[in-house]
Amino acid sequence: MKKFPLALNSLWVQLLLSFIILVLLSAAAIGLPAIWLLRDQLDRQAWAQVSQGARAAQALYAARQNEVAGLAVLTAQRPSLRELLLQADQSELLPYLRTLQSGANLDLILVCTPDGRPVAQVGQEFPPNICAAGESDGFYVGPGQPLPRVWLLAGHALEGDQTRLGRVIVGSTLGNEFAQELHAQTGLEHTLLAAGRPVATSFKTDLRQTATSSRATSNPDERLTLATFTVDGQPYYAARLAMGDLLPWREPLTPGEPGLEAEIALPVMNVVATQQRLVRTLLAGIAAVAVVGSVLGALLARRVSQPLARLTKAATRLSRGDLTSPVPTDPRVREVALVAWALEAARLDLQTTLNDLRREKAWSSNLLESIVEGIVTLDQQGRITFFSQGAERITGWSRDEVIGRSCDEVFRPAAAGELFSQLIPARGRRTKITLLLAGERQATLAITGAKLLPEGSPAQVALVFRDVSEEELMHRLVGQFLSNIAHEFRTPLSALAASVELLLDQAPDLTPAELHELLSSLYLGVLGLQTLIDNLLESASIEAGRFRVSPRPANLADIIADVTRTLQPLLARRCQVLKVELPLSLPQVQADPRRTGQVLVNLLSNASKYSPDETEIILTAALDDGWVRVTVADHGPGIPEEFRRDLFRRFISDRTTHSENHAQAGTGLGLSVVKAVVEAQEGQVGVDERPGGGAVFWFTLPLAKEP
Repeated sequence: MKKFPLALNSLWVQLLLSFIILVLLSAAAIGLPAIWLLRDQLDRQAWAQVSQGARAAQALYAARQNEVAGLAVLTAQRPSLRELLLQADQSELLPYLRTLQSGANLDLILVCTPDGRPVAQVGQEFPPNICAAGESDGFYVGPGQPLPRVWLLAGHALEGDQTRLGRVIVGSTLGNEFAQELHAQTGLEHTLLAAGRPVATSFKTDLRQTATSSRATSNPDERLTLATFTVDGQPYYAARLAMGDLLPWREPLTPGEPGLEAEIALPVMNVVATQQRLVRTLLAGIAAVAVVGSVLGALLARRVSQPLARLTKAATRLSRGDLTSPVPTDPRVREVALVAWALEAARLDLQTTLNDLRREKAWSSNLLESIVEGIVTLDQQGRITFFSQGAERITGWSRDEVIGRSCDEVFRPAAAGELFSQLIPARGRRTKITLLLAGERQATLAITGAKLLPEGSPAQVALVFRDVSEEELMHRLVGQFLSNIAHEFRTPLSALAASVELLLDQAPDLTPAELHELLSSLYLGVLGLQTLIDNLLESASIEAGRFRVSPRPANLADIIADVTRTLQPLLARRCQVLKVELPLSLPQVQADPRRTGQVLVNLLSNASKYSPDETEIILTAALDDGWVRVTVADHGPGIPEEFRRDLFRRFISDRTTHSENHAQAGTGLGLSVVKAVVEAQEGQVGVDERPGGGAVFWFTLPLAKEP
């Protein structure tokens, strides 16, 4: 082969350098403006997100002010408070105010006389001289540890029948919890500053190192002050928004100091990382195109080489197993053409044979991979020699992790002291084994032993297995369901039989009160059976795909009234009180009245079942952002967080999984029916923890559509 010197005046070197320079100039001319435009667009989007977060924070502050003002009005309008003030009974007034403070989640309740003197104060410390101020509504700043403290106060006059009793002032502190709440709602970091000093922040650390606070960009909203800073090495884009003036607590504020400001910060580490990736992508693209251009230049230069050099390269490729590249021929030289034709014929024969072998191998591999069950083969020493794709899906291990390892080392039975090799079934037999798989996950596998492979084969035993964990779990759930439903039927039927037998035997001798008690017991038994049968029928219709609802404009108050009348005997039997809290004007909802009543019956029946005797169950309904939210709060044992995810599934009893009283376990159908009805009406359903103990089940209903 003739060698070409790498001289600058050679054609090969000049073509190669020309291609590289052209590729570099083209990539730079196209890529640099594109990167500049993308970086600028990312920057603008980040600042737009910061401005939008500032507007959202301003709206949340306004909502907080309205909430505190509303609590001041509600507190001042309580008749019990006016009666205690007229009686001037301090021993009753302070406990009553503490109850109001706890119920309204306020940090301060202060009662003032008409002449500006404090009468009573509960909550955190606040100077009573605020009573002498003519107007108390607004933000106040005062000392605190380790940061100053900001208060949001609102007042309202106390009016008697014909006299003015004074004024009520309520207050709430704006601390780190409030900043965390704003962070959760806006997705941005939030810091509250009073007179230029931070008083509350959602940052995990209060130590902030500001890199620079100036920004050369247009600001369409003059109320926002844009800035950039870093926290623990994390860059942020921030906007500071003036929320209002601060009123003094004890000492006067320094003139000219800023009032209450909210600083909203967006972490831009992802933006910076994206910009860096753009630069790296451009450099990698330039390098890749330069390599491609270099290869093309080299190929163009090599076209001037001798035919024998090309044949030498072709022979080298064939010796290395490259059967896809054809052998070049040059008909201008007969001897070279004959050699090239012979090499090309040999290449085609080898390629055809190799393709046939590859197709057969691919067919066998696809056949094995298409099987859902896992297939594992073992050699004579119990080492794994084959691990199918189905086995990877079931166990969570990749074949590279298990090939060559002992089956006892990979497959570990859940029962201590057992070896997997001792549990392998005989050929043609099937057994179920509970194993510990990848990530310590426990699963039940149905394993079938296959025939021994021929002698001389590297694998001697073949196993086929399938994950039957869900089937085993379903069998247990169905068994538990049948046990629960048998118990649910037996208890009311026994009570009904006893009541009927007593009526048959002693009806003439029973007093009206005793007859009424027996009839109430019969009614409760029939009501319980009717509810259980309704849930069974609805669950069957859901499973069969025949479940339907017919939403239409309906009066939720009427539905609640009907359900209350239906369940009153059940509540009276356990001396329980159902407290219904509805707004004065509740708009109509788009719901199926019968199905919605069934939802309320299930939730209230559960609340009665799991609440102690002589307790209160609270049913509320309120407007919530275009929806009506209905809640049922009980005093039961509550539901831990880990059980709430599966609570509304079929066959999962509402509180069986953690209740100590197994006798109260239900059928596991009521809440699944509740979820199906609510979601069919385009609503949502859930459960929360009740402060002080108990559970709060809630669901939402859409407002009635206008005709």
